Amino acid sequence: MTKNPRRRKRTLIALGVIGALVAGAAFVLRTPSPVGHWNSADGFDDYRSKYDAAMRDLPAPTAVRDIRTDFGLVRVYRYNGAKRGLHPLVLLPGTSSGTPVWADNLKSLLEITDVYAIDLLGEPGMSIQDKPITSDEDKAAWLNQTLAALPEKRFNLLGLSIGGWTAMNLAVRRPDRIATVTTLDAPFVYDGLPLKTVIRSIPAAVKWLPRSWRDSFNSYTAGGAPVEHVPVADMIESGMKNYTMRQPQPHRITESQLGALPMPVLAIIAGRSVMHDPPKARGTAERALRTKTVVLYPNASHAINGEYPDRIASDLKTFLEAHDQS
Repeated sequence: MTKNPRRRKRTLIALGVIGALVAGAAFVLRTPSPVGHWNSADGFDDYRSKYDAAMRDLPAPTAVRDIRTDFGLVRVYRYNGAKRGLHPLVLLPGTSSGTPVWADNLKSLLEITDVYAIDLLGEPGMSIQDKPITSDEDKAAWLNQTLAALPEKRFNLLGLSIGGWTAMNLAVRRPDRIATVTTLDAPFVYDGLPLKTVIRSIPAAVKWLPRSWRDSFNSYTAGGAPVEHVPVADMIESGMKNYTMRQPQPHRITESQLGALPMPVLAIIAGRSVMHDPPKARGTAERALRTKTVVLYPNASHAINGEYPDRIASDLKTFLEAHDQS
């Protein structure tokens, strides 16, 4: 399947791409406490206006909820799908990107089943952290509490970049509500982060440096594609500039943990990703995952969700129809 037109590619490059800042200095500069916060009221207003603009590229949600957890309020959007029979999808975005990252994916995903989209707690977005998140266990706890507040009993998780790690972290620690997991080029799951990417991310993590430094890094993670002047990119830039995250770096999911997972996992890996070594990540997934459901997109960058939304939906549909047992 060929890639989408250039404009769509540029839009989603800005998504999963800046989500790549999950790595490197973005985490080096974080501390375990206190909580993630907006640096000023004006900064939040700027972000909110750009978030709202980016959300206009998505269909209107069926419902919007702010769910209380032990660590803060989690923003959840529900979208009713065209079909029933499968457990709902829960979409977990890359760091700093929020629900608007799924603009080009929602239409095809809604052909499969109902969808919930979540803004990660402790990140720029509409979720509001009010207690420190100090461990991977805390990260699993707030997501598990969020799912517990939804009416369904089990869910199919779909995570992009650090959202993929977030899904797998929950699967390792609190698997009971999870029917399946699908990861889209997730770092810290099948391989560690390359040193080159860590080094290149350092200037992008410094808030007072010009935007061009962040754009340069984001373009690097997107295979050299341009990232400027699209709504989601503007939103992410504002979040990076105006929000301070306070969370510990995620720990790598081990092969033994992957092998012990009780639910089926689909690993979709970008062949041109700079967030891990793609052949190594593929090898780990093929060795460790019980279902051996691993797909490599050879020409995809870390902005895979915007480059191949229809192929992702097709592969996901095939996987869920085979493995989502109601």
